[in-house]
Amino acid sequence: MEAPLTSDIQPGLSLDLRAYEALGGYQALRKALQQMAPQEVTALIKESNLRGRGGAGFSTGMKWSFVPMNVKGPKYLVANADEMEPGTFKDRWLLEGNPHQLIEGMILTAYAIQATTSFVFLRWAYKEAAQVIRKALSEAYAAGYLGNNILGKDFSLEMHLHTGVGRYMCGEETALLNSLEGKRAVPRAKPPFPQISGLFGHPTIVNNVETLCFIPHIVNKGAAWFQSLSRTGDGGTKIYGVSGRVNKPGAWELPMGVTMRELLEDYAGGMQNGYRFRGALPGGASTDFLTADHLDTPMDFTAVAAAGSRLGTGTMVVLDDQTCPVGFVHNLEHFFAQESCGFCTPCREGLPWTEKILYALEQGHGTEEDLVQLEMHTHLLGPGNTFCALAPGAMEPLQSALKYFREDFEQHVHEKKCPYGNHTH
Repeated sequence: MEAPLTSDIQPGLSLDLRAYEALGGYQALRKALQQMAPQEVTALIKESNLRGRGGAGFSTGMKWSFVPMNVKGPKYLVANADEMEPGTFKDRWLLEGNPHQLIEGMILTAYAIQATTSFVFLRWAYKEAAQVIRKALSEAYAAGYLGNNILGKDFSLEMHLHTGVGRYMCGEETALLNSLEGKRAVPRAKPPFPQISGLFGHPTIVNNVETLCFIPHIVNKGAAWFQSLSRTGDGGTKIYGVSGRVNKPGAWELPMGVTMRELLEDYAGGMQNGYRFRGALPGGASTDFLTADHLDTPMDFTAVAAAGSRLGTGTMVVLDDQTCPVGFVHNLEHFFAQESCGFCTPCREGLPWTEKILYALEQGHGTEEDLVQLEMHTHLLGPGNTFCALAPGAMEPLQSALKYFREDFEQHVHEKKCPYGNHTH
């Protein structure tokens, strides 16, 4: 994204309206309202090959095109800012550093689908972001960018901040919509998809914060420009993050397709002294481990999938040689078991069972049969066997840990203890 953001942003140092306008802010909105029909905005985004940055990587313009344009009644737009994926912090960076970029992106998206009401669905723990967004919304309304007849045109939009109840499940778009309606945050059956029947039964688009922040720049500079920023067929740039025992953990906006090695060595400063790289979850907690053999993999949706994982949120969680892989995965499975909505039996019962087996291994009570049980769960909780993607996502780090770090699991069984001394807890 063009407006300057660095990983050194401190609380309270977000761009206000005046600073954002000085950098060209809201010029894309003026251009769209004065020169483009809603369908032209959608076509432009489709041509740019912007893929959703929330994890799934679906074509943003394609998603918008599913919204029926000839129906009466309200349409809704929701920014998914419920960033609860362990190891992921990219959206917080955008929310706190440049809130007007998100707001302008949302207004342009709402114009494209002809939505009249929009929501920023924010993770409850993002207190600083909530303050920043409230101030920015107030500035946008005062400047005439929100409300009735925006910039004197026949387009109106209301925008509200909604803080979530603090459940990981709310990151799933239909569970988010249920929560927004005041219901229990459980996923909905599809079809109908939200683009046809979403919030309160009306057409709704749910997009990730990072995705929406690209929209003003694409409208300003065009699809070809956006594609030229990437090294691969996936358009644009990406905010990549690295956490773990590296010298400079952080987040950086880089061309789509930068390699894992570049992220680890050139931006995160390599491993800390005394630690060796063993593997990483390339896209947050619910992705498969990749190892040193994959370090030259381009970090885009296609290449990471070919390597056996998912780009996800593009935030790499590094495993070092002094951290127990079993303890590492146990910590993740504990989180996922805790965050299951309990709606379907495999997830509700299978994730706690998985977590208990891993705990037993860590405590020195594991058996060979436990490893068989873990393997079985990676299949029984896999894609197609649960109501939503929470449990299949939870199985990705486990199945890949069993594949790449099997000897560590077997050591726990044979030595009747964690060889790493349980220091991960």
